[in-house]
Amino acid sequence: MTLSLWFSLLSACIIISFTPGAGAINTMNNSMRQGWRASIWGILGQQIALLIHVVIVAAGVGILVANSPALFAVIRYAGAAYLVYLGIRMLLSKPEVASDGTTSGRQLTRRAMLNRGILVNLLNPKAIVFFLAFTPQFINADQPLLAQYALYIGTVIAVDILVMYFFFAGTARTFQRFTATYRGAKMLNILFGVLFILVALLLLFLH
Repeated sequence: MTLSLWFSLLSACIIISFTPGAGAINTMNNSMRQGWRASIWGILGQQIALLIHVVIVAAGVGILVANSPALFAVIRYAGAAYLVYLGIRMLLSKPEVASDGTTSGRQLTRRAMLNRGILVNLLNPKAIVFFLAFTPQFINADQPLLAQYALYIGTVIAVDILVMYFFFAGTARTFQRFTATYRGAKMLNILFGVLFILVALLLLFLH
């Protein structure tokens, strides 16, 4: 990969990572509920899903998903259903009030945040189709593929981690004081519950 092509890849990754989606919403929710440092586990889960997507595309399975309406629909509906499930859980959850009047949401383990991050990104067939169209722009089939894919996925993941952690999680961190009250925490539940459901609807109805 030439330096100019890599800079093009880097620029595209930065723009894509800053585009709000289910991953960004999940990251901000983790940061506000579980803390900025702990939110990295959800971000790492999302990167595992990205890696799986690229491997699927590299293996050629992505073409099957893109050309199979039934398989695409199954994954799409499963992803939307999972996001709706997360949204409803947040809408119905009640903040726990401590003796000092502050609130705290349900604490998730690192494994739980990791698994949620994987599912949020993995159950999105449009990501597979996106990588199917995006990846060939930066891979030369006439050159050794392993090094190219290593640089490609390394750049994609590194940029996404930095943007998710320092921008989305960092921005959400500033609102933690607001969620210290029962009213603020309840509004947070409603906000992110609605956002997850809206993303699910977009996943279903936007083509």
